[in-house]
Amino acid sequence: MINIFEVNETNNMVEHENLDVRTITMGISLLDCIDSDLDALNEKIYNKIFSKAKNLVNTGNEIEKEIGIPIVNKRISVTPIGLIGASACKTPEDFVTIAKTLDGVAKEVGVNFIGGYSALVSKGMTPSEENMIRSIPMALASTERVCSSVNVGSTKTGLNMDAVKLMGEIVKETAEMTKEDDSLGCAKLVVFCNAPDDNPFMAGAFHGVTEADCIINVGVSGPGVVKTALEKVRGKNFEVLCETIKKTAFKVTRVGQLVAQEASKRLGVPFGIIDLSLAPTPAVGDSVALILEEIGLESVGAPGTTAALALLNDQVKKGGVMASSYVGGLSGAFIPVSEDQGMIDAVNAGALTLEKLEAMTCVCSVGLDMIAIPGDTTPATISGIIADEAAIGMINQKTTAVRVIPVIGKGVGEIVEFGGLLGYAPVMPVNKFSCEAFVNRGGRIPAPIHSFKN
Repeated sequence: MINIFEVNETNNMVEHENLDVRTITMGISLLDCIDSDLDALNEKIYNKIFSKAKNLVNTGNEIEKEIGIPIVNKRISVTPIGLIGASACKTPEDFVTIAKTLDGVAKEVGVNFIGGYSALVSKGMTPSEENMIRSIPMALASTERVCSSVNVGSTKTGLNMDAVKLMGEIVKETAEMTKEDDSLGCAKLVVFCNAPDDNPFMAGAFHGVTEADCIINVGVSGPGVVKTALEKVRGKNFEVLCETIKKTAFKVTRVGQLVAQEASKRLGVPFGIIDLSLAPTPAVGDSVALILEEIGLESVGAPGTTAALALLNDQVKKGGVMASSYVGGLSGAFIPVSEDQGMIDAVNAGALTLEKLEAMTCVCSVGLDMIAIPGDTTPATISGIIADEAAIGMINQKTTAVRVIPVIGKGVGEIVEFGGLLGYAPVMPVNKFSCEAFVNRGGRIPAPIHSFKN
């Protein structure tokens, strides 16, 4: 049982160490909304989401006030629209109408993001899914709160290189269509390998087809809490270090468990999972990079960075799984650049490169996240970056993703301001050598030999 004494123990974490619940995300199935008539489909989608989520924001606010734990975001994820729109949508423009419907109902119920404008094409694309993917630039340019994701590979299926090539083009087109806002549309677009069905974090959240009709998933956070705990064991050996991270992750996850149970009870919606990822913000002290530096690195990117991150990620998971029976989503350590002041400082100091970030993703959650790259980066190069990251996920049986922002009109070293939780980022250099012939081969990269488990 979780009691109020555990919450009281966290008061200092909230007041001084940036502890918060990063998101309550309500997952909503739209499978019963499928209709061959586009207008009817949009109406059903709007009504279903509104009926389920109309009390989500108010409930989150009430819980926040009563137990004193900040709940930063209240969000919605839905069944991948590539599936839901297949019967009614004959063109990319048809899919855009659904994006606008999602945006409208998100505004009506008061959530800041709605995820699930998504397609799952790890082995192949139907004509409908290709239309949906081609609609993404228009959809993100004409909405404010819609988030999009595409799963292009998995350990079981290999990599769909046709989808990888297409997504390089889609990322670049999205950047062009939102260039007046420093290509902000790309900050709401993620390309996955092994995408999880129950991720509560944006921009990659969608409600998987294996999920119940409606569920509550909670994403906790606490880089500042872990950093402060490690300051007290500075210079101690790895055993002490690991125990400290593990115990701290346990406490942070218990807070998320309490919030999840309360939200589930008050909304009358089953509890799904806790995602215990360390999710940084631009706030001072709320940084995964600073944790790694506290472990003993002069700067993130120095030799030893990947080992330190592997240690951190593993201990966070070990502590978290003891605190909740239902841990899922991504669960580990996010390493976005724009959302983490320590990462930004390391890039500016020349300590952290795109290649080092790629190496770090072998041992942590997600992948290349919120990285600004030059606006003249070619679609083929973006596809190559996606392929590299997806290959790491495929071979290592883990989730990896790419959220890069080719900022139109800006070059290496210039600063891009996204605002809010998205922060700001220096434009990072990208390898100039071409991979176009590789990307243009077409077809699939087969699943690895160790995927055959039957």
